[in-house]
Amino acid sequence: MSDAIIELRDVSKHFPIKRGVIIQRQIGAVKAVDGVSLQVQRGETLGIVGETGCGKSTTARLMVRLLDPTAGHVLFEGEDIFKRTGDGLKALHREMQMIFQDPYSSLNPRRRVGTIIAEPFAIHGLFKGEGERKKRVQELMDRVGLNPEHYNRYPHEFSGGQRQRIGVARAIALEPKLLVADEPVSALDVSIQAQVLNLLRGLQREMGLTLIFIAHDLSVVRHMCDRVAVMYLGKVVEVAPSDALYSFPRHPYTGALLSAVPVPRPTGGRRERQLLTGDVPSPANPPRACRFHTRCPKAQEICSQEEPPLESKGADDVAACHFPLTEAEVKLRLPTALSGTAVSTNAHGAGDPAADQSSSSSSSST
Repeated sequence: MSDAIIELRDVSKHFPIKRGVIIQRQIGAVKAVDGVSLQVQRGETLGIVGETGCGKSTTARLMVRLLDPTAGHVLFEGEDIFKRTGDGLKALHREMQMIFQDPYSSLNPRRRVGTIIAEPFAIHGLFKGEGERKKRVQELMDRVGLNPEHYNRYPHEFSGGQRQRIGVARAIALEPKLLVADEPVSALDVSIQAQVLNLLRGLQREMGLTLIFIAHDLSVVRHMCDRVAVMYLGKVVEVAPSDALYSFPRHPYTGALLSAVPVPRPTGGRRERQLLTGDVPSPANPPRACRFHTRCPKAQEICSQEEPPLESKGADDVAACHFPLTEAEVKLRLPTALSGTAVSTNAHGAGDPAADQSSSSSSSST
């Protein structure tokens, strides 16, 4: 990983729990992110998946310094971003931008679309001439598939897919190197999701972007990402190339997630779905040692006593588990895995259901 553009080193973010009205005292902390270490190579797409509340969005906000960490470091091109202040921090945000999940609340309803997209230029003092700035904004609108003539409309006059395109235009206005997309299609209709995904992939190729893609939909992640990191209760439990993860998951939690995904035209025999027992523990009081051991069907005594390290379980797969899934267990739960009949999971989405969906809906209007 010598060409890593961003690196997280044992990053934690704990939100204090306080009690009292006039005099408040801290009685605990929500450990939203707890000791996450990741590297992202220049030009790749890293997917981050996991259940709601596992810390995906908090990790994304730490990456672009919308939040300050409780502990740890985030290095962008070798420099600790949490040491930057003032103009240095302002310059950093020219290099990294974020697309937010909700296209409705992320846009100011009182401002016209042209003003929203031009805001990065105003903050950084670029394209100061009114005519020059308007021309640049209309070019961005055209680039993301919006009608430049709608420059003076308000956000409520656009559909959900069009609003997300406005957010994308604002994010790429300064031509950043790193783009963090926090569930950018989860609030959109299925037919519109494919168009936005195609847009992001096209922009990545044109601009040479490094993309961090956060999502719940595992088929979307499979279609979009080169590597995938799986999070559970504030920790990364597995990181692997997309092909390796979907064909041979090693962590039991990853296997349970994949076994829950509906399979169209299944082949390869009977499929045994892995149902997890119990609820996700509270991040304010997570289990000792392995955080997944309270729900894991393979848990043994050591799992509640010793935290498993994130270590190699295969050629390019690292997982934090004392008892990783075996080949026989994977075949039972994922009948198409390891059988040579699995759908291709390369970054171009060849043969993937999401890719088929994309091609069929690319001519649809938002």
